Amino acid sequence: MAQLYFYYSAMNAGKSTSLLQSSYNYQERGMNTLIMTASIDNRYGVGKVASRIGIESEAHVFSQGDDLLSFVVDERKRGALHCILVDECQFLSKGQVKQLTQIVDEFDIPVLCYGLRTDFQGELFIGSQYLLAWADKLVELKTICHCGRKANMVLRLDGEGRPISQGEQVAIGGNERYESVCRKHFRKLIWE
Repeated sequence: MAQLYFYYSAMNAGKSTSLLQSSYNYQERGMNTLIMTASIDNRYGVGKVASRIGIESEAHVFSQGDDLLSFVVDERKRGALHCILVDECQFLSKGQVKQLTQIVDEFDIPVLCYGLRTDFQGELFIGSQYLLAWADKLVELKTICHCGRKANMVLRLDGEGRPISQGEQVAIGGNERYESVCRKHFRKLIWE
């Protein structure tokens, strides 16, 4: 029986690597996967999921207004789908997460979502909020803070590398713009 999975973490925990490995495992067994990623994150090119360790794959892009259910129905007409993998799932809308639950429940296709739980202010992303509420399985992928503790928060850095606490929720970037830290260091740098 298929399930909806939410693999979440702070940045630099290997979410995209894990997604690409899962897709490879299905494909190695002759099964078809559908990889999707948010159109807003084009750091590695539009329609591409890439890992910092150098592996990548083509992907279909989604925007917040897209109807994922209709898209999957159309894709199924082209051939069997054995797994759907969604990178940057924090950018999903509430309605899109609901559509993913429908895909799992009605088509019996596992959906594996990978993304951030919280933003640089410690607030939930909308997609993450509803995945936390509705996913069948929640899996935390772990990374570490500079102090060695588990990093579960993300700092946004200014051009000088200093933490900032104000700004739009979404600003695409990598290690030059964000740093994963433990709650203790996040609290000291942002909340206090």
